[in-house]
Amino acid sequence: MNLTATEPSVSNAGNNAGAPGSQEHQDLRASVRVKELSERDRRRMLMHFLALADSDRLLRFGSALPDELITKYVQKIDFARDTLFGVYDNALKLIAVGHLGFSSRDALPMHADVTNKERVAEFGVSVSSSARNMGIGTKLFERAATHCRNADVDTLYMHCLSSNQTMMRIARKAGMEIERSHGEADAYLKLLPASATSVMREAVDEQVAQLDYTLKANTRAAVRWLGNFPGFK
Repeated sequence: MNLTATEPSVSNAGNNAGAPGSQEHQDLRASVRVKELSERDRRRMLMHFLALADSDRLLRFGSALPDELITKYVQKIDFARDTLFGVYDNALKLIAVGHLGFSSRDALPMHADVTNKERVAEFGVSVSSSARNMGIGTKLFERAATHCRNADVDTLYMHCLSSNQTMMRIARKAGMEIERSHGEADAYLKLLPASATSVMREAVDEQVAQLDYTLKANTRAAVRWLGNFPGFK
């Protein structure tokens, strides 16, 4: 599949609270901070996935996985191999997870002709029902695409059910060509090489997300501490 390499920009995905381009829409997107996740986030990731309804599990995993299989999935995530991103709300609840899985090009022989690089990346995303229509999935995809560029990966791949309108919308906005077959869809995006701008963007985005997380954690701790004082509400 031949795709045109472009700077990934999918800023209007989703039926956001404000109309695309409106001030409300822009404010919602600006407040979303995407943080790289680590081993210590594994428990909150599990809580996020277990809270997904069966219909959301179907869209995320291709089938409505039971709790035990979701638990095994989270337990087997290899943070040394893959990269995961998340969005936390003000209560430090993980409301969205983007999983960027890396595989050897040879592990996917049917797709080996799309790249000359050693690795390809596959992206999957889930967003809690309470956090929909804020462009969070799009922000996670943008962060994942930038990370791929900086990791010398030029092909970002998505596989999902054709009925997954959120993923389809993200793919279209990113300029991905979508192929549908038997109720499933595949899409690829050819990425530009890393640049000083892409490296700086990822570093700044992560620093801002880390600061945002720290401020939320400190605020939450302060509220709990003040709550110990009589009369404080």
